[in-house]
Order: sequence, then structure tokens, then C-alpha cells
Amino acid sequence: MTGFFYPRTASGVASLIPSPPWHYSGDLLTVEYRTDPARVAELLPAPLQPAPTDPGAVALIWADWQSCSSSRAELLDPVRSQYKEAFVVVRCSFAGQVYSRCVYIWVDKDFAIARGLHQGYPKKLGSMWQTRPHPFAQAAPQIGPGGTFGATLAAGDRRLAEAILTLREPSATNGFVNGHPMAHHRFLPGIERGAPDAYAELIRSGAASFDGGQAWTGDVELRLFESPTEELARLEVHEVIGGYYRQVGVVWDGGSTLARLSKEDA
Repeated sequence: MTGFFYPRTASGVASLIPSPPWHYSGDLLTVEYRTDPARVAELLPAPLQPAPTDPGAVALIWADWQSCSSSRAELLDPVRSQYKEAFVVVRCSFAGQVYSRCVYIWVDKDFAIARGLHQGYPKKLGSMWQTRPHPFAQAAPQIGPGGTFGATLAAGDRRLAEAILTLREPSATNGFVNGHPMAHHRFLPGIERGAPDAYAELIRSGAASFDGGQAWTGDVELRLFESPTEELARLEVHEVIGGYYRQVGVVWDGGSTLARLSKEDA
């Protein structure tokens, strides 16, 4: 049997995702804000600890992606390359180092969910939309002063978040919350009823290479909404830090194990 992921077959053609490296080009709309640090801490399983500074900082990021394997074959079959996502990032610490951690994430394609299982992202299906820029302004904002972008997130037939960002000026950064290597848990529940996780580890991952256009910052509004099946609204907005827009290119090519977790840790 061959194929990087399920389903594995004799030829490997049916595998949901190809083997890394994976290449991404996309537009990111980021809103950073502060919430109750205790609400962040409750999302940090052992052996992670809250970040030593600004532990209540959160980034809610919308991303409009085009992705492919090294063959680039997916780019000629766009249904296999284009997808959208929205994800929530906090910061944490482990062994004296600060990490970023994705605590919630929604995507709209199955291949993106499969990649998340491998990378430790807790991906779920959702509906994400964001305004797209274009060189011609008849029906699109420009990436520049006055450019206004909207973004929405929904899951389970309910809106979870919405944001409006009006660009003001270039920025030296695209924010700070998502600026560290990622620390994620990968786990597989035990097959017997009531059994602990059969497998669990804490992993580190990040970009193998990164290119970024000019980042822009501006005035941003953010609203979160309650849902019976989601907990994003628990990270309620206490103070908006800033809003950012940036076009990026990323290559992901694997991570490393930080800790093999015992059944008690998992």
C-alpha cells in the first residue's frame, strides 16, 4: 500500500493528500486582541504553560489560500488547490521557549483537514469569506491606505465572528501572536471504550521557507458570537491590539517531536 495519508492503495492515487513539502500562497487578514488570560490558559494542555508576557493575547486570522505539492499539479485543477480558513492563535511556553499555538481552526476542504491531522491543527469544517483585493478598484479594495476588507466565519449554520479592517499605513510586522514556531499536540484516542489516548506527542513545526509582501495595519472592528457547538466566544474581546493585512508565501516540510506524552499527560 502506498500514499501519504488515507486511503492508502496500491497506486497511492486516492490518498487525500500528497507527501510534503506543501506550498502555500495566500492573503492573510489578522486581528489581534486581548482576552482574559485564564481563558487562554484553559486551552493549554500539559506540558504547556502560559506565555510569560501578555498571556491573554489572541490572533484571529482569516486566510485565502492556494496550495500545492512540489509537482504543482494541483494548480491546474483548482478544486484541489484553493481553500479558505480561519484560525485562532495564542502564545504559550515550553522548556523556556515561547511558542504560538492554534487552538481553534475552521477550513472548507477535506484535504486541509487531513493536513491538519498530520500537523496537529484542530481543524473543523466551516464557512469563511474575506474581501479579495485586486489591481482594478471597480469591485475590489486596494492594498493601501483606505483599503477596506471584511471577513466572516461561520460553522454549524451559525456565524462565529466578523471583522472589518480599513488599512491606514505600512507596518513593520503582521502582529506578534503568530510569530513563533508552533507547539501542537498530536493524539489518537484509544480504541477501547474509556481507554486513554493510544498515542500522544507534543510537536514543533514552522515554515521551511517564508516570503512576505509589505504588511499593512489599520483600524479594525471585531465581533464574536455565541454558538451551541463552538467555544470561540469564550475568548471574548477585552481590548483590540491591531489589525493587519499581508500576502505571503510559505513552504511546510515537517516538524519535530518536543515530548512523547504519557497516558497521564495526554
